[in-house]
Formats: sequence, C-alpha cells, structure tokens
Amino acid sequence: MSIFNNTQIAFADKTDAQLRKAYWMFKAIEQPVVTKLGISALNFTVEKDFPFVTDIVKKTLFEQFCGGETREESMQVVKQMFKRHVGSIFDYAIEGKAEENVFDETCEEIKQNIKFAEGNPAIPFVVFKPTGFGRIEIYEEVGKKVELTTSQKEEWARVVKRYEEVCQMAFDRNVILMIDAEETWMQDATDDLVNQMMEKFNRKKAIVWNTIQMYRTGRMEYLAEDLERAKARNYFLGYKFVRGAYMEKERERAAEMNYPDPIQPTKQASDDNYNAAINFVLNNLDRVSAFFGTHNEKSTELVMDKMRAMNLPHDHPQIHFGQLYGMSDNITYYLGEEKYNVCKYLPYGPVKDVVPYLTRRAQENTSVAGQTGRELGLINKELKRRKNK
Repeated sequence: MSIFNNTQIAFADKTDAQLRKAYWMFKAIEQPVVTKLGISALNFTVEKDFPFVTDIVKKTLFEQFCGGETREESMQVVKQMFKRHVGSIFDYAIEGKAEENVFDETCEEIKQNIKFAEGNPAIPFVVFKPTGFGRIEIYEEVGKKVELTTSQKEEWARVVKRYEEVCQMAFDRNVILMIDAEETWMQDATDDLVNQMMEKFNRKKAIVWNTIQMYRTGRMEYLAEDLERAKARNYFLGYKFVRGAYMEKERERAAEMNYPDPIQPTKQASDDNYNAAINFVLNNLDRVSAFFGTHNEKSTELVMDKMRAMNLPHDHPQIHFGQLYGMSDNITYYLGEEKYNVCKYLPYGPVKDVVPYLTRRAQENTSVAGQTGRELGLINKELKRRKNK
C-alpha cells in the first residue's frame, strides 16, 4: 500500500465543491478525443478574444492549475500552502512568444520574482524557461555550433545578457534560480549557457540550477561530464530532475528528420534513468544539490528511503521535492506533513496568455499513463471519506 494515499492530508484545504469541480475536469481530460477537440476550440476562441470563454477558462482549468493572473493575486495560494510546509515556485507561464520586447518584459518579470523571493522561505526558488528569453530558433543555431550571421550574433548576445542579469541578481540576493529544460534541439545551447552561469555564480554554493530531462538518452553521461568539469574548475552544481514533457513531439521530429530518437525506448527505461539520477545526487552531495520534480510515487519514496539509509534529515538543504500545482497533492502534502523540503510549481499570468501552458497540462494528463486516473481515484476516495464521516 502506498504511503501517499492519505486523502485527508492531501485535500485538507479543498471544499467538497472544489473537489467535485476538479473531478469533472479530470474526467473530461481523461478522454483524448474530448481533450483534442477542446484544445482546438479553446485556442480558436481565445485567439478571437471571446470574453465569456476567458471567464470559463479562469473558473476551470486556470483555477485548477494556476495561482492567479499576477504574483500578488497568487500570494493567497502561496500563504495557504506554506501553512502546510509547502513552498511555491512562481512560474511566469507565458509561452509561444517570439518578440524581443516580450523577452525583455519576461526578463523584468523574473527580476521582480527574484526580489519577491528574497528572504521569503515560502518562495525558495525562482524559475524561467529559456524560450522566455529568446527564440527557439536562435538556441538551435547556437547549439549547432555553426557560424552565425551578424544579426544572429547580436540576437544571441541579448539572450546571454538576459541570463547574466537575472543570474547576477539571484546571486546578489541569495535566491536559487532554476532554468527549465525544453526541446532537445535547443537544449545544447541552453546547457552550455547555464554551465557558464554555474561556473561564474556557483563558487560558494549552487545558486544557478539546470534542468535535466531523464526521459532523454545520454543524460547520465552528461551528468558525469558536468561533475568532472565542476570538480576541475571548483564550482557547485544544482539540478532540477524531471522525466520530460515533449515526448510525442520529440519522437515525431526524430522520425521526420531521420535522426536517432532522443527519448528512452520505454517508460521503464525512463524510470530507471530517473532513479539513476537519484543515486548520482546522493552519492555526490559534497558538490550537487537537487530538486526532484516528479509525480511518480516510487521515485519519491526511493529518495526518502535513501535519505533515511544515509541518516539525512528530512529538511536536508540540498534535497528538494516538487510537483505541479493542481496535481499529485497526495505526494506534496504528505511530504509537507513529514517536513521534507517540498514545493509546488505555481504558474501565473493573464488567462489568455497562459492558455498554451494549460493546454499542454491537459495533453500531458491525457498522455501520461494512469495520471488522470490516479487523480480521479484520490478525489473520489476523499469525497466518499467525507460522506461517511
């Protein structure tokens, strides 16, 4: 029996009405055809700016998976979760933009998040997506190590400047800054840039953290290289470990362009890879800090078991756990109850701009085997428990 099945702890902050609403939403997401049609309709109506649709989205998907439209609006959720020993990571969830002024605005937003997080234990990390700071195409070109045109060099210099500014601010204010991972074809440039930032700012401890997608092949080898480099140049490493979120897109592109599939061949291979990363971290705590971003109960319990075997305290400063807001509350709140370092990724932003993020969440819930069924089962169990009290 799983240690993560105490629904009374998981849903203590939710009313019966909120649970019922979440149940019917996950029920809809469970149907791939409904999800696909719903996403197409949602993207169309939001693009055409139908105000009533925005209201419907705000009261359903947005309410389930986002903290609010602004940082300030989200603080109500932050405070509520922190009462339960659960931190928040503000995630400015605007995707799919490609204008320089939007990149500058996003950079400013991340700086404000760093200021907001300074000295606030309820907000232990700040995060940003690489494509929030530059076009995916420029990362791809830089990653190929080809000769850039003058305009491309100038564009990349602006991307680097944004990274340097936020990393410097995070360093000055002692706030941990995580950089998300995205598609493999842009990741080499991101990894190289984040490594430069780690070497510069992680001299005393890990301030800048990279994200490693363990559903990818070759990631354990990459980690080994990273560690050797960090030892040789004397700096610290911080990582967020995830399985990954772009599997279908990655496989389709690899087949279309005839290169080796960069994704592990099976779910079991991804799980084994993720668990290998857990061992890597716990064997190298002298140099490595980690955030295990996972909705997988077995991986979470594996970290806990290894910590126990090593006599590490639950709140060890280099070991953190995290789940997405609106999902896997059974894991998050159990960890909070046991005083582990645990956070929710808390997306925020204007409803219209957050729709791409929300549709991705819906697609992931549909494609990840068993995830939606687990959510439905837990909600159902708690509603029955309350009814039979």
